[in-house]
Amino acid sequence: MISTLNRLALRSLSRRPLLSLLSVASIALGVAVVVSVDLANQSARKAFLLSAEALSGKSTHALVGSGGGVPDGLYADLRKRLPSLQAAPIIEGALQLASIPGRTFQVLGVDPFAEASFRAFISDSGVSGPGSSFDLKKWFLYPSALLSPSVAKALNLSIGNQFEVRIHHRTERLTLVGVIDAPDPRSRQALENVILTDVSTAQELLEMPSTLTRIDLILPSTDGSEHLLNTLAGILPPGVEMVRASSRAQSLDDLTAAFRLNLVALSLLALLVGTFLIFNTMTFSVVQRRPVIGILRALGVSKAEIARVVLLEALGLGVVGTCLGIAVGIVLGRGLVHLVSQTINDLYFRVEVRQLSVEPFSVAKGVLLGMGATLLAALPPIREAVGIQATLTLQRSYLETNLRGAFQRAGLSGVLLVVLGVLTLAYPSRQLAAAFAGLFAILVGCALCIPWITRQAIGLISPLMSHRWAWGSMGRMAAGGVVTSLSRTGVAMAALSIALATTVGVGLMVRSFRSNVASWLETSLVADIYISPGGSKSAGRAAGIDSTLAQDLVEDLKKVPGVESMISVRSTRTRWKSQEVSLVVSDWGQNRIRPYQFVDRTLSDLKQLWSEFDRGSAVIISEPFAYRHRLSAGETLDLSTDRGIQNFRIIGVYRDFSSEAGSLLISRPVYERYFNDRALSGVGIFVAPGYSVDAVISSLQKRVDGAEITLRSNRALLNGSLEVFDRTFTITQVLRLLSMGVAFVGVLSAMMAVQVEKTRELAVLRAIGLSPGQIWKLITLETGMMGILSGLFCMPIGVVMAYVLVHVINRRSFGWTLELSVSPIVLGQALLFATLAALLAGLYPAWRMSKIPPALALKES
Repeated sequence: MISTLNRLALRSLSRRPLLSLLSVASIALGVAVVVSVDLANQSARKAFLLSAEALSGKSTHALVGSGGGVPDGLYADLRKRLPSLQAAPIIEGALQLASIPGRTFQVLGVDPFAEASFRAFISDSGVSGPGSSFDLKKWFLYPSALLSPSVAKALNLSIGNQFEVRIHHRTERLTLVGVIDAPDPRSRQALENVILTDVSTAQELLEMPSTLTRIDLILPSTDGSEHLLNTLAGILPPGVEMVRASSRAQSLDDLTAAFRLNLVALSLLALLVGTFLIFNTMTFSVVQRRPVIGILRALGVSKAEIARVVLLEALGLGVVGTCLGIAVGIVLGRGLVHLVSQTINDLYFRVEVRQLSVEPFSVAKGVLLGMGATLLAALPPIREAVGIQATLTLQRSYLETNLRGAFQRAGLSGVLLVVLGVLTLAYPSRQLAAAFAGLFAILVGCALCIPWITRQAIGLISPLMSHRWAWGSMGRMAAGGVVTSLSRTGVAMAALSIALATTVGVGLMVRSFRSNVASWLETSLVADIYISPGGSKSAGRAAGIDSTLAQDLVEDLKKVPGVESMISVRSTRTRWKSQEVSLVVSDWGQNRIRPYQFVDRTLSDLKQLWSEFDRGSAVIISEPFAYRHRLSAGETLDLSTDRGIQNFRIIGVYRDFSSEAGSLLISRPVYERYFNDRALSGVGIFVAPGYSVDAVISSLQKRVDGAEITLRSNRALLNGSLEVFDRTFTITQVLRLLSMGVAFVGVLSAMMAVQVEKTRELAVLRAIGLSPGQIWKLITLETGMMGILSGLFCMPIGVVMAYVLVHVINRRSFGWTLELSVSPIVLGQALLFATLAALLAGLYPAWRMSKIPPALALKES
């Protein structure tokens, strides 16, 4: 008997191949989105961690400065006073190869005599050249470097050849003395963008005389290390402290945690929609075979055996769909990984992802989610199949009557879920997972309410549709068809509504975010022209350094005709509570325009605020920094400076969208009082009256001809910043399109299921005189009504989702305060797509039912 039942389950799938294919597609798409996003996230994260691990080597700790680096005399002092201490000086920076424009390389300046214990690829045995061993004499005789084998091959360089590098405003020539021979493929990938030099060459290239980026240490873990640590603490000058080697990489990795979680949550929404579609498919399978189930129950087949048949069908669909979804997810991940890495490069730090890393955990997660969602969606149909009497299974009216009560109960459960979700979001917590859980509860709750709401809505509009100036009896039949098939149409409409609500919510969030960022940029960019160092800013962040403008170049630019005045900024880092924090040094000169919006100050307070900011030991913190560290005006920060630990008072919190980690703002006079650094990261130029901005830019370009700097007008910088913003949300738009694709498959599946089940009914209508055109009209009215209602349902749900994304999830993820902007365009697009998707999904069923002869339809049904 069991073998017969198993064959029955498989035959059921094979009899409706197109429906089975759509069911598999819905599972596959949901799993593919989840797997591709997870693989892309993990690949980007792995590439960064591999790079950080390769560069830090075996070091356990590092000596770092308060912002301007570490004096190189400290290294000599350590060698004299602690000869047993394993220490290695490091210079890090960013430059470009003249032959590969647009690609940023990381300079790593080392002492080869101290590196044997730290990095295996920097030693006699770890550095080699084609047909030649590494020659230390050449290393020190003239400016030289080592490149990765792939870069050396791309430039067609051999040992002894020279190549040009561009740094700041000048070009330098280096000699290739060997290639970096990493011990394994992963390390080779991580070191592809590294240029290895000795410390003195790196100091000259980066214009860092008598300064080191850091000093790497390997500290013993034995009991005798206590004396070593005490001695070391006594040697360190003010502004230098010891940190764990992994702390910097971990802090940068933590920056992307919220970004990765957001993508995962959006991908799970696609799987949520797919789950509704699986439920729809399994419900249709049970409804379609109710006579067979009734006969089997009458013949003595147990409820457990009936449940086994339905479960076997679900497992068959789940296995095929999950396997296909994983395969598609891997292919899709190869495209998404570039979008993810591009976003990380734009917003956080430089990461090079050469290939997709297929992690077993990500594949296992896809299997678990795919099969779990399939089984979860199959449980209600299984319960329905085994929970009614054998004689009643032969009556379709009983099913719909029973489901009417079930939809009422589902609606009540949905309301309770919505309330639970709202309470979860209202709870004063900063947990991002809790916020997503609350959002998912609201979405699932709304989905459970949709079938019941649909019944009520059809009851209201049915008299209008059946009016003689509307569609008459055809309209009444279409409205009745949606209600009588609510066991499938309700679920399909719920899936379509939730999928479109996701696109509405994300679309409104992105538009609101963009509007807020554009307003902030227009307020912040007060100068006419902005000048910054060339190269990649994100590469500098990844290396813990940043490019600067040469002082003599800045002074020279002040003499260009049309330059009325300048403002300057210095972006650097210092330490607070053993962690690196971003420090922004502003110098407005004689300009009184200070482009900052405060979240905790009124206009009347600003005069006193700026007075205290200019003369006292005061800082202004950005909103993300204040939120992340629970700080407010009036509190104090103990910052590490070149004069030791100094106390700074927080006098305000300003809006800033440039970094989710946040930053501290300090005036140039106060900065120079405590730090030795005099470098500039960028300047803004105010054009004198009577001169055009374009003409002054042209004059500046001629003055800096050949220099690695970027000159942009106010408007060009604004447009460029918004282009970066749009690029960072490309992957979000891709996920929106995938969710819409899943929804379309669901509507098509539901429409086909409904029309296949209504074959006898439509055949009778054809037999009593309904023309093929009227069949088209009837099915089009049904599907169009479903689409319009789904579009209307998705609007309020989408607005609620956008509110949660903007005011709760965004706040907990990044600390920014945004204003929600409800765009009629986004709402209109959702309504239009819902209607078109439903109408297109009804084309095949309408064509099929209009073509099949009534007698054949009655026979097949």
